[in-house]
Amino acid sequence: MPGEQLRVLNSPALAHRSFDDVLERSGLHPLTSTGIEILQINVGKLCNQTCKHCHVDAGPDRDEVMTRETAALCMAALEQTETPTVDITGGAPELNPQFRWLVTESKRLGRHVMDRCNLSVLLLPSQKDLGAFLAHYQVEVVASLPYFMAAYTDAQRGEGVFDKSIEAIRLLNGLGYGREGSGLELNLVYNPVGAFLPPPQASIEADFRRELLVRHGVVFNSLYTITNMPISRFLEFLLRTDNYDRYMQKLVQAYNPAAASCVMCRNTLSVGWDGVLYDCDFNQMLDLPVSFGAPVHIRDFVHDRLDKRRIVTGQHCYGCTAGAGSGCGGTTV
Repeated sequence: MPGEQLRVLNSPALAHRSFDDVLERSGLHPLTSTGIEILQINVGKLCNQTCKHCHVDAGPDRDEVMTRETAALCMAALEQTETPTVDITGGAPELNPQFRWLVTESKRLGRHVMDRCNLSVLLLPSQKDLGAFLAHYQVEVVASLPYFMAAYTDAQRGEGVFDKSIEAIRLLNGLGYGREGSGLELNLVYNPVGAFLPPPQASIEADFRRELLVRHGVVFNSLYTITNMPISRFLEFLLRTDNYDRYMQKLVQAYNPAAASCVMCRNTLSVGWDGVLYDCDFNQMLDLPVSFGAPVHIRDFVHDRLDKRRIVTGQHCYGCTAGAGSGCGGTTV
């Protein structure tokens, strides 16, 4: 699958718009890391949902799951650094048996922890104490919610997911999440439901804040807009609906050198469920590990060889550099 995706992404239609050539013209080639400020740990592809836009191709039937041995290697590597933030993602990361251990160990080391949550996982019988656990360890919850209306969210994430998401936000609000002065951050993530770029982050955040409060009485701290990357299920959607070339042209035409200079791979190191190292979660899904002499597995972690590494780029990188930019923390410009 990754090989086929790369073949499509490197199709002749965009050969004259090589991302590396555009970086060169912007004075940014080769793109290099500015330091590891975030250790992003993808604990696997197991998830209780099967979302249409998912770049991880996650779902209930996936068996790629990080083991305790690999999780321990991640913590051993973290202990060698002063990296302030651990970003735990999946799948639904909370379904991995190592999730809570990773949280407690990261907090023991004095690091800020982020949980990439799909919200509905909080309502599973097996996770009835998850909200209280997250609040106890002051874990920042970064939760995907495609829209503030049920029809759009359910179209992307499955029937009934919106109502479950609202119920989960109420649960988190009840614990103090999203409320000023609580110290418990709840940040939402917006992905477009079609083959278009997200609107300005500030304007849609205002819409979400108003509509979610008026319609459902729930609150949150910030909203991040993330551009859908042309990989995995979203790539399949683009090809199936004959939107691929049009969408890629949109990304290419919206290229912004300022966004390119601030891409998340420059301050993030991504660890796959099996311990392989990547410059970002998107490269991970395309099976493009770190290169240019950097250690490729967490067991071989050496901070000085990864801190200023050269980054592996490709045509999909246009997704992070279009318009105001896009990353796991929303717009970058």
